[in-house]
Amino acid sequence: MTDDVRNLVLGVIAAGISAALGWIARTYLWRRKLRRKQAFFGLPGNSECLLVVNRDAGGDGAVHRHDVFALLELSALIKDCSAHAQILSHDVTQQGFGERTEFCVGGPVSNRRMAAHLHSLLPGVKVNTDPEPGPDRGAFQIGSERYRVEKGVAEYVVLARLTAGQDTRPVFLFCGQQAITNQAASRYLARNYEKLSRKHGTNTFCLLLKVVNSRAYGPDVVELVADVTRAAQTPAPAPRTSHRAAS
Repeated sequence: MTDDVRNLVLGVIAAGISAALGWIARTYLWRRKLRRKQAFFGLPGNSECLLVVNRDAGGDGAVHRHDVFALLELSALIKDCSAHAQILSHDVTQQGFGERTEFCVGGPVSNRRMAAHLHSLLPGVKVNTDPEPGPDRGAFQIGSERYRVEKGVAEYVVLARLTAGQDTRPVFLFCGQQAITNQAASRYLARNYEKLSRKHGTNTFCLLLKVVNSRAYGPDVVELVADVTRAAQTPAPAPRTSHRAAS
């Protein structure tokens, strides 16, 4: 074998080894990223999860189109984790939480299960459900702060990841003042889950997001107002009752 042939063979072998090492490295990084994503969402491969959808109060029992878009955003995340989703209406979901990951979409007026989750898991979050028009209709009360709806200008949504224990699957809440805010929160989660995973790991968190000028920008412009985990998990103090001494 001449030196030229030997050098050519060695070059081909070196290129093959480099390509194989590169493929192994890329595969390792992809699998590590997938495992982190699966751990954050509580969705190991081939697992089952729930998508709990609300009903549009003004749409004769139909699902609002923005909530449908939110479900599509979440379905893509679930598929990326190699998991499977079961879609259920809020009024037929009669089971506990923790066995399967759950994504619950909608406010407490149109989603009974969301109302139950807020009462049990986030007692510090109060939503004004008064059907009569007024400045506080649909407003959030979190701790001592109140967040009113300015439709199409400034609307708020609670995005939460909640767990009942270390070995239980999480519940994700998308509780918005308008249907478009539910879509905005699901899109925010899809875009920022890596950052949220690095910051919170697999722990509970509750974020308040603000959707800015949805009339012009739709669900795309979202600001993080605050991490309200502590306030949301702290029950609001009971109102004081004054007692007058009998005369």
